Amino acid sequence: MEAKLFFCFVVVLHLFAVAPFCYAGRSRLPVKSIKSPDGDIIDCVHISRQPAFNHPALKNHTIKWHSNGKCPKGTVPIIRTKKDDPLRANSVKKSSFVAQPSSVDYVHLGHELRPIDTFSSMQVPYTRGQFYGAKATLNVWNPKVQEGDEFSLAQLWILGGSDSDMNTIEAGWQSTSYDHDGCYNHDCPGFMQTNNEIALGGTISPTSQVDGSQYDITILIWKDPKEGDWWMQLGDGEVIGYWPASVFTHLSESASMIYWGGEIINNNTHGHHTSTQMGSGHFPEEGFRKASYVKNIQTVDETVTLRTPEDLTTYISGRSCYDVKKGINDDWGSYFFYGGPGRNHKCP
Repeated sequence: MEAKLFFCFVVVLHLFAVAPFCYAGRSRLPVKSIKSPDGDIIDCVHISRQPAFNHPALKNHTIKWHSNGKCPKGTVPIIRTKKDDPLRANSVKKSSFVAQPSSVDYVHLGHELRPIDTFSSMQVPYTRGQFYGAKATLNVWNPKVQEGDEFSLAQLWILGGSDSDMNTIEAGWQSTSYDHDGCYNHDCPGFMQTNNEIALGGTISPTSQVDGSQYDITILIWKDPKEGDWWMQLGDGEVIGYWPASVFTHLSESASMIYWGGEIINNNTHGHHTSTQMGSGHFPEEGFRKASYVKNIQTVDETVTLRTPEDLTTYISGRSCYDVKKGINDDWGSYFFYGGPGRNHKCP
């Protein structure tokens, strides 16, 4: 199982709004195609032909341009899915990022619908209020996933609305071959990519090792105070694209809650909790180089200023299977360790 980094575009309007948006629209014949080191075919599609324009709210949308890179100018990289390429692996990759100057870099956006007969475990500090973005640095691992329709992820969530009408934007990494209803990356229209160097979908390399080298990625999402669009940035300045304000209901104004943390799907196979790992598969009390971390946790206020949240609350499900431990210091700012092995003698 490969580790995946995903910038999970989840416009949950609510879960039921995905189906009408997931349809074939404009032709996306590539200007150029690139084969990545792990075998993905990346098509350089004209920026005005990307799947985002299949969203009914974006029919007459004007693109805010913001990039330079590996695909030709005026195009954006789109990884072929298994529908387009019969030689592709059976499982749909959910995300990735490869930091190699000589190759196309990868990121992931996602949108999912969960089956009702599965269970989700989450270890997430969160904060409530009025927000205009969020930032965090996520430690990247390659957790073991037990079943083909389970996943393990680490991400940040930006939420607005209520349970019956919820908008969310999600970004992070994911390890999975999860293939239920719903869609990821450009399979659902809505995210407007402007960067021609970052491809959505692929494989993260390298990943962190227990007692070894540690790798992480920094994600910033913020709302443009003038246009109202939600922009996404990777690292110190690699702007990937944006979600137009018009595709949202509640998030067209601001967010009311931010989550950071890990999540897994537990199919409860044969009546037992899954052994799918969260993070590194180690509990948070084991600390750095063993447990997975999220550090430099910040929110964005109405002046587009980064703030360290002072009122983080922790939501924990399945504590004997996974856990979370918060902290704050001068080097990491607000941070936490999280994760666990899943099934064990305390988590049957």
